Amino acid sequence: MAAASREVPAAPAAREDAAAEFERHRPTLLGLAYRFLGSMWDAEDVVQDAFLRWLGTDRAQVRVPRAFLIKVVSRLALDQLRSARVTREAYTGPWLPEPVATDALGPLDTAELRDTVAFATVHLMERLTPPERAVFVLREAFELPYEDIADVVGATTAHCRQMFRRAGQHLTDGRERFAPDGTEHVELFTRFLAAARDGDLSGLTELLSEDVIAWNDGGGKVRAARRPVVGRAKVLAFLSGLLNRYALGEVRVVDANGGPALYTSMDDRTQITSLDVRDGRIHAIYAVLNPEKLGHVPV
Repeated sequence: MAAASREVPAAPAAREDAAAEFERHRPTLLGLAYRFLGSMWDAEDVVQDAFLRWLGTDRAQVRVPRAFLIKVVSRLALDQLRSARVTREAYTGPWLPEPVATDALGPLDTAELRDTVAFATVHLMERLTPPERAVFVLREAFELPYEDIADVVGATTAHCRQMFRRAGQHLTDGRERFAPDGTEHVELFTRFLAAARDGDLSGLTELLSEDVIAWNDGGGKVRAARRPVVGRAKVLAFLSGLLNRYALGEVRVVDANGGPALYTSMDDRTQITSLDVRDGRIHAIYAVLNPEKLGHVPV
């Protein structure tokens, strides 16, 4: 991979070839940017910016286009992440990632790739500093050498190794790194929904861990809890209150972030809910109600 490249005007045929080459890598690049940002809208902007830069690059100086583009997108996404963190501090209520249809997140043919787009993982990555998040994503999901990662984040290889270890510790934090298989997850969703619909508090109690947390992201656009609801008793009361207040409409399982999620409509609002499951119990409930975040899962 070239350390640097210069911009040159491209002939029409060369431009078409460059565009075709970029399109081959676009799904991977979108998945990469989403892991950095937790927002497919922002990821699309970053990838489009990378595309324009690619068209202006002297591609004769680029030995491995995929590796070159991963570094370009990573740098752009890292810059975007630094500014996004300031915006998220002023967000109304808890900020959750955008749910995204699994097939829009690029190749997910390893457990590591799938885990790094799991909703719980993307949410937990908000705890990391931007450089830690970049190091974790590039090493864990894309297996970049530490030398290349150091070039992206502007740190030494030794420091990148330290950041990777710290990031892994933050993200583990007592949870299973790899989610249960899809069948088990769907079965748990079904039991959760049936118990909620029937007002079966005993059934819900069985499914929820004692320290379960319910996160609700309305973004100030729809009514939602402004703070996380913590603990089994409070979450049970919260869920009961919702079901008493709103009529439950359409419900179905959708494929988002590498696993099953629940699409529901309640009166005039819709939401997509993901669960963090450990040892057969629900440890976190992530409900995204902000309508601006629901456009990347076909329903």
